[in-house]
Amino acid sequence: MKPVIRTRIIFAVYDICLVMLWGLITAYLHDGPAMKSRLESYLFVFLTFPLIWLVLSLLTRKFRIGERSNQREVFFSVIFSNFVILSVTTIIMVLFQLTYFSRFILFGTVAGITFFEVITGILYVSMMRSVFIRDWIGMEIPDFKSMVTISPPLPETLAVPRNFVVIRDSMIEETGEKVFIWISKHMDVTDPKNLILSTDTRFNIINHPTGFYNMVVNLHRINNLQRINKFFETVNSKLPVGGIFIGCCETNFLRKHRILASYSTGINYLAYTFDYLTTRVLPKLPITNKIYFLITGGKGRVISRTEALGRLYSCGFEILEEKTIGNLLYWKTRKYRVPFFDENPTYGIFIHLRRIGKNGREFKVYKLRTMHAYAEYVQGYVYEKYQLATGGKFHNDFRVSTLGKVLRKFWLDELPMFFNVLKGDMKIVGVRPLSKHYFSLYSDELQKRRILYKPGLIPPYYAQFPTPATLDEVQQNEMEYLAAYEKHPVTTDITYFFRAMYHIIWHRARSK
Repeated sequence: MKPVIRTRIIFAVYDICLVMLWGLITAYLHDGPAMKSRLESYLFVFLTFPLIWLVLSLLTRKFRIGERSNQREVFFSVIFSNFVILSVTTIIMVLFQLTYFSRFILFGTVAGITFFEVITGILYVSMMRSVFIRDWIGMEIPDFKSMVTISPPLPETLAVPRNFVVIRDSMIEETGEKVFIWISKHMDVTDPKNLILSTDTRFNIINHPTGFYNMVVNLHRINNLQRINKFFETVNSKLPVGGIFIGCCETNFLRKHRILASYSTGINYLAYTFDYLTTRVLPKLPITNKIYFLITGGKGRVISRTEALGRLYSCGFEILEEKTIGNLLYWKTRKYRVPFFDENPTYGIFIHLRRIGKNGREFKVYKLRTMHAYAEYVQGYVYEKYQLATGGKFHNDFRVSTLGKVLRKFWLDELPMFFNVLKGDMKIVGVRPLSKHYFSLYSDELQKRRILYKPGLIPPYYAQFPTPATLDEVQQNEMEYLAAYEKHPVTTDITYFFRAMYHIIWHRARSK
């Protein structure tokens, strides 16, 4: 059966179940215990209404909501179809004089079904359009030196060294003495091959020659750039492989501390709450997003440290050093390749990841986003900078957002993985699905045994307390689970499930 047809059938069965369930619920809410005595009079309606609902849903193509391109189409598809159903049903009630059947039951049933259909449809489409988060760790970077274009030689006048006093005073006036001292440690400010700018537009970068400069410094924070990636890509095009780019931004963490320090206690948190709503929430909502950028032009936007560094990596720069000076985060980066030119946005509530499943087949694992945007590009940087913690996680992983920590604490980020269970890619208990990189870290023996079975939603190491602290201990735990599962599959999964639940509830075992 084709996946499209199977999806339509699943939605149809789900819809009929909703019709029957909400019909009984609204009838009970209307009649209370007396509903039992009226079931005989309701029987005809309860049998014919689901049939009418199914036929009209098919005619209005409502069961194709899984094929809609966005949430707006899902919403209007459900509303239109259910309006037609309500209208036709009302006409039938009038024509056949079904006055004994309450309008409250009819309207209540349609309203309840509509609510759940819209929510289910939007969630399904959102998961299908989820952002693909790549596994960048261990990815080989090709050599792009041959792709660097060199423009004709510049006039000799451009090779004249700058006046140190003039450039020093102007930089201090623009950014402060501490910033000047830090930058001057990394570059010769008098060298004409080191371009120093303070701009919020890439126009001032485009007009400079390609291949002449060894370093580019932008003293203006990137928060005011309308198209940050395009700016970084332009800088990348002007530098040779190995060229240095220095810039800065105000991260959300530094912004919060600046606002809290600017007002007296009590008022400062009110000011921060207002700032958070207007600069973090409104730009993310589909209704207010366009209005926000129309008014602000994207200037003064809030950027996390993860997003700033991730954008740099996606545009072909690797981080050499970070330095917080005042309320700004400064970075020194080196060009190591051309930009990725990734057309897929990294924003979105739902994400999917490629993981190794049964028989070594890759499949999509759905999750709620718990990390800041562009976190996937910084994965290699975090891997090199921090050691693995318990369960194979990173120590001090700054990529995880505040909301993400809450979602992980209560396992809410993994709720979409139940969809993988329903699809048959996973089971409730089993070894966790791994990326190619993490899979390569496992022993050959465990790799071969892992791919014999479906991965699971609840990993076996939660059934052990204390949970394994190292990768070797995790592997040992999985080997013990697989050995037991090979002998007694059902009883092993049941035993591990209840053990895991016990440790999660009583020992507060959590994903970090």
